[in-house]
Amino acid sequence: MAVLQHELTLGEAADLLSRALPGHRVEILQGRLTVTPPPDGSHALSLSWLVVAFDRAGARAAGLRYVQGVGLWLPTLPADFAIPDFSIVEEDFRDALVQKNCYAPNVFRLVVEVTSSNWSDDLGPKVECYAEAGVPVYVVVDRKHDEVLLHQDPVNGKYPAPERFRRGQSVPVPVVVGVSLDLPVDTLLDGD
Repeated sequence: MAVLQHELTLGEAADLLSRALPGHRVEILQGRLTVTPPPDGSHALSLSWLVVAFDRAGARAAGLRYVQGVGLWLPTLPADFAIPDFSIVEEDFRDALVQKNCYAPNVFRLVVEVTSSNWSDDLGPKVECYAEAGVPVYVVVDRKHDEVLLHQDPVNGKYPAPERFRRGQSVPVPVVVGVSLDLPVDTLLDGD
């Protein structure tokens, strides 16, 4: 009996993993498959709080939308994509669909990642990928190191050194996002 084997593409492998691991986030960063476990309670509360904060700041009235788990197509390698924890996007972002629930980077004004067990991806490859994609603002809620990092204004595909914020401080949302808002570090880290 002959057995036909077919080598999976990276995209096909990502699709298989997504189906096999419900609740996990599967991404391709710089040609590497990454799998993130489902969020814990504090992680989920941080994201819920961001929705409320941006709503109260008037994001919708400013022509913006806040979304969770929506893919960002990355220009780094042909199959690369990320699924930020939270994003502020243009109101008409759905017109920029690339494929597989991933949207063109130009509709993203801000992305937020709350670190989990794979925290090194948020602090390394995602910084590089989001900068290359031209995402104006990238916020990392770094629970591993108990701080929040603000990356902004990428130049030639790189962010300058991030601003670091500790407990007791607030992170000012940069003007380019389109709303005026300060995000308390403690709430970002703890979720409430």
